[in-house]
Amino acid sequence: MKALEAIKAVSIFQQSVQDWHKKEAPHPNPFPEGSLESTLYQKNHIDTIQWHIEDEIRRPDIALEDVVALKRKIDKLNQDRTDMVEKLDDFVIDMFRSVTPKPDARLNSESPAWLLDRMSILELKIYHMEEQVSRKDASATKEHIAKCQAKLDVLLDQREDLKKCLDELFSDYSQGIKKVKVYRQMKMYNDQNLNPSLYKNQK
Repeated sequence: MKALEAIKAVSIFQQSVQDWHKKEAPHPNPFPEGSLESTLYQKNHIDTIQWHIEDEIRRPDIALEDVVALKRKIDKLNQDRTDMVEKLDDFVIDMFRSVTPKPDARLNSESPAWLLDRMSILELKIYHMEEQVSRKDASATKEHIAKCQAKLDVLLDQREDLKKCLDELFSDYSQGIKKVKVYRQMKMYNDQNLNPSLYKNQK
């Protein structure tokens, strides 16, 4: 499998964000099922849905029972997000399976898929900060617009840095300078056998 280029990953994340915002609703995945592209699109799709639920749960007028329901949706989405990250790491393992790491090959502190996770969420930050910069309503003061533009400039700079980090990491993997090693997250809070608040209350 050919190594993924950062510019392609960012493009897929952007497409997912834009597709969801056309109707502020789920959009069919345009990529072949089981492909790397489909997995990247679905990863951002999950992030986009969670982004808007996180917005909703912070409304001061929301009923307590709705808060509970939304929190459970967020927990489910967090688990889905982790599952998608692990699928992406599986793709990365396959990309570099034939590469023999050098004896002094180094490890990276985060897996490539968790770097892609940061890049996916960054595209949501950029999209919504661009919305703020483009606001025309009366409450959007010049000061507000200027502050948001300054933040947007930082986010755009971060996009370029993270793209470079991903490309350099994949280059290091391909040369055996770094070795691919993945740790699964092993989240416990959704597991009825690992979360004491769940298994102690089982009948």
